[in-house]
Amino acid sequence: MKSLQTNASEINIYTKGLDNIILENSSNNFLEVILEAKSYDEQLIKIDENDKQVAINFDFEGTETREVIFRKFITKRLQRATAIVKIPKGKKVYVFGENVDIESNNLINDLAIYIDNGIVKLNNILQKTLLKLYSGNVYATTKNTDTKIISNLGKINVDDELYEKLYENQPTISNRKLEIITIKGNIFIAKEDY
Repeated sequence: MKSLQTNASEINIYTKGLDNIILENSSNNFLEVILEAKSYDEQLIKIDENDKQVAINFDFEGTETREVIFRKFITKRLQRATAIVKIPKGKKVYVFGENVDIESNNLINDLAIYIDNGIVKLNNILQKTLLKLYSGNVYATTKNTDTKIISNLGKINVDDELYEKLYENQPTISNRKLEIITIKGNIFIAKEDY
């Protein structure tokens, strides 16, 4: 676990080596990173900070239990590594990765996610959220949210109604925004009161 207090306005998270990452707001003014890794002799959290941004990386030392090259061909988790990142309110969060599952626990931060593949659970959309991915499944709940979803080959399901390639919803007054752009991703949106 690592914890620090920062005045930087941006948090960049690089998920290489993780199977899962959970994003949530911290209860104090500290940025906290908690890592649980089972497949490596040692896995390290590396945090680089300057005045404008904080970069969080996960480095590995030791031997892996399986060769990473097989990750493309099997769905079983290989790294067995999960990180929980607790972020102070008001920071912009950027997540970068390849094959990773992401859960945002009702984050009250602007969020941008750029991944190749994964299961993304956005839960309640409370701020501006941008998600770009090649394939995977996305789940979110919206209320009075400016929404734009593009999925070229995947399906878009909003309240059990299917849309082809594009879904847009623009309420008259909203500070919440959800934009999802994907090639093969399947999107499942529930419009509810919360």
